[in-house]
Amino acid sequence: MTFSQYLKLAAFAGAMTIALPAHAQDETSNGWSGEGSLSAGVTTGNTETTDLGLGVDVAREMNVWTIGLQATADYGETDGAETKNRIFLGSNLDRQINDRLFGFGQLSYERDEFSGFESRAFIGAGLGYDVIASDATQWTVRGGPGLKIDEIEAVLDMTVTPATVLSPATTEESFGATAQSNFAHAFNDNVAFTNDTSVLYADTSTQIGNIAAITATLTDTLSARVSFEVRHDTNPVMGFEDTDTISRVSLVYGFGK
Repeated sequence: MTFSQYLKLAAFAGAMTIALPAHAQDETSNGWSGEGSLSAGVTTGNTETTDLGLGVDVAREMNVWTIGLQATADYGETDGAETKNRIFLGSNLDRQINDRLFGFGQLSYERDEFSGFESRAFIGAGLGYDVIASDATQWTVRGGPGLKIDEIEAVLDMTVTPATVLSPATTEESFGATAQSNFAHAFNDNVAFTNDTSVLYADTSTQIGNIAAITATLTDTLSARVSFEVRHDTNPVMGFEDTDTISRVSLVYGFGK
């Protein structure tokens, strides 16, 4: 994705973020709710760069069913050269079983040009449980099995001319499993802390991620957020580091809550 394409994506995400609240106002308890965010950050690890990020996280409740949609895009340049280009798309369908227990189905797709993977996809299902569900604190966990598909890029030896292939491009399908923890605590009406942890296991490699964030309300719809993210891969592609860290400052637009 080029920088111009990224700007078009930013415009589209902004339009969707504005349009969804208008639709949600026409609904009542079954309307859309969620947030859109624009962030700036600093990345260390496989890339050393300043970057821009877009995020959309929306959900709609329909009686015992809840559908969630997530999308993030990160783009960075260093001295005019592209150094970061990542897109993540996710969707989940939850079905409430009782007050705290629910079942879910999940789809996710990630494309990161600076990870050694052409793409990674996961499809799975499982059970979730609301461990804490108070006005101030919410903690939800979920987990289950699935199928993971990794498209791994070829590894080239660039020290010789012409470049030689150290390992060819491959597509690997393997048994996978997902586990997630989502914790949120409101200190007061204006300041909240969240910590989201995810583990995506597969025979090829296991991805572990954690995002801790503090969000402060600015207006009825706008908030400021500071977050720190860690991504770890237990078996990275040759030539790539196993851990990335990302610090972000974001402007968040929320609706339908």
